[in-house]
Amino acid sequence: MGLYDRDYTQADYSSHFRYAPQMRIGFPKVTPIVKWLLIINIAVFIVSLLTPRLGIFIYEWFQLDATSVPRALQLWRLISYQFLHDPNIIWHIFFNMLGLFFLGPTLERHWGSKRFLPFYLGCGVAGALFYFFLVAVRFLPAIPMVGASGAILGMLAACAILFPQFVVIIVIFPVPIRIAAVAFTAIYIVTVITKGANAGGDAAHLAGMATGAAYVLSERWRIRLGLKIQKKRWQKKIAEQQKLQFELDRILQKVHDTGIHSLTSKEKRILKKATQAEQMKNRL
Repeated sequence: MGLYDRDYTQADYSSHFRYAPQMRIGFPKVTPIVKWLLIINIAVFIVSLLTPRLGIFIYEWFQLDATSVPRALQLWRLISYQFLHDPNIIWHIFFNMLGLFFLGPTLERHWGSKRFLPFYLGCGVAGALFYFFLVAVRFLPAIPMVGASGAILGMLAACAILFPQFVVIIVIFPVPIRIAAVAFTAIYIVTVITKGANAGGDAAHLAGMATGAAYVLSERWRIRLGLKIQKKRWQKKIAEQQKLQFELDRILQKVHDTGIHSLTSKEKRILKKATQAEQMKNRL
């Protein structure tokens, strides 16, 4: 599978979502997080391939492992397994890194590095947790799992929603990304339901895609929720300041009427705090 982008409508096509970049034909310029993800994945693969003993150690301690409760509870594996690939199947890492190379830069530029990396890793974590769930309910057998496919498929789903003009090359045939996403989803569902050869991996693929789609589709809701929370915090801060000012006015009036010696310990602390705050404000 290869990937590229094409504008089917007009030269200044843009996504229906906020601030989406224009898509152009050609190889993408690798962005910082994507570059390091590529380097780490490829480096780990080469090291594991060239030094089998070290590779055994790496896979033993960093692959996703649901075969025992203690290993399942080693939380670092939720992240580390995404950087491991089967050294005996070069196509495994090849297609994953190809997807990362073509899809990743667009999303990183769209969201920024600080949002892209948690999104990428989060899709992979969601894939791992869904696989754990299916093992816990005894729907799938517990076997070790590696690969970045959950994260890659999460990016595929996100791009299918944000950039419907994106095209993927499956074997030699160009396919619109939304059709490819639907086709992959259908294949993965069938594989999981029928408990096919890669049912665990495809379960992770499905969860990664669902997470990627949910993240994009919930963006407006998350923005509204964030603004609502920020508004409540601001209103609470204003109310606290008004309450403090009212209390301060009362204390100052008491000082004027009966002298500072009439203040209680609590009133003196409030007066001292307000004085220090005013001094800091003047310094700024």
